[in-house]
Amino acid sequence: MIGKNKSLTFTSLFFLILISLIVNSYIFNSLLIINIFLIFSVISLGVTKYGLKKIKQLNLIQNIRNEGPSLHLKKNNTPTMGGLFIILPFLLLLLIVNSFDSIGIYLLFFCTLSFFVIGFLDDYLSIINKKNTGLKSNEKFILQALISILFIILASQNNYINPLISISNNWSIDTKILIFPICFLTLVGLSNAVNLTDGLDGLASGCSSIVFFGLGTEIFIKSEKELIIYGLISYAMSGLCIGFLKYNKYPAKIFMGDTGSLTIGATLGSISILTNSFFTLFIISGIFIIEALSVVIQVGFFKITKKLFKNGKRVFLMTPIHHHFELKGIKEQKIVENFWKINILLVVLGIVLKINL
Repeated sequence: MIGKNKSLTFTSLFFLILISLIVNSYIFNSLLIINIFLIFSVISLGVTKYGLKKIKQLNLIQNIRNEGPSLHLKKNNTPTMGGLFIILPFLLLLLIVNSFDSIGIYLLFFCTLSFFVIGFLDDYLSIINKKNTGLKSNEKFILQALISILFIILASQNNYINPLISISNNWSIDTKILIFPICFLTLVGLSNAVNLTDGLDGLASGCSSIVFFGLGTEIFIKSEKELIIYGLISYAMSGLCIGFLKYNKYPAKIFMGDTGSLTIGATLGSISILTNSFFTLFIISGIFIIEALSVVIQVGFFKITKKLFKNGKRVFLMTPIHHHFELKGIKEQKIVENFWKINILLVVLGIVLKINL
């Protein structure tokens, strides 16, 4: 009975997105929307199923950190680096799309590939060192910062960065020079936020599929022909994430690792920069942002109270916040399911605000 409920949870999410895309296909008069989602869902399912065997043969195994919840120790020796089966098909898609010779697509490919390399290197070093740390946090941040700065410079030079942040089709906010730090925070912040969210089976992959669906829909609502390709790319990524979720849902047969999570966040950020979708993305990425903020609040509060009272205090039992709920005794599957539901509501909110403001 439990197994049946788990299957229904995944199946219900898949069909919810599928039905929504069928509606979108009718509204926007484009069968490509549903077709590209289905094609890349199937690709992800097939590639992950085959790749999982190879990952096991290569003994690419996750090392669970001792600082996390004790319940997670049973997940030790789960295959990792599953992000390969999301990102590599996506990069191949971008290469095919590059036949249109769009500078924006080249920039997206550069950003996705660069963060993919960082994530891959981080996972690989973690496996080699046989512990849950690969690159040091400062090394990872420096690499992320350098790539993000280069991406922003190139995007700005090619007029892809607009200081007028679009709130709706009729309302924009002029951020002036602040657009550059906003772009930087979007790229680096979302990359790390998705990475932090990837701590429960199916949490990051499920939320990512939902967010990419929302981003694709937001782009189509803009009704700008030159941006349609980014909407289709987002729907393809939604399909890749949902296909991977089949093997990543509880109990996970494979983890995406930093190879997937760091890259997914950066891809979301770079698409939002290229399409001026900041406002909607910040809303629909609410789960990722809350997860990251919980860590910032926890660390900041601990340091401040330690300095003031010589004894650091914590706001949460453990962060990211999904671990707080785990330690409260809530089952992992229930936490993930509730986070998915919240993310769906955030997508609905983001789209409603986009249409009505």
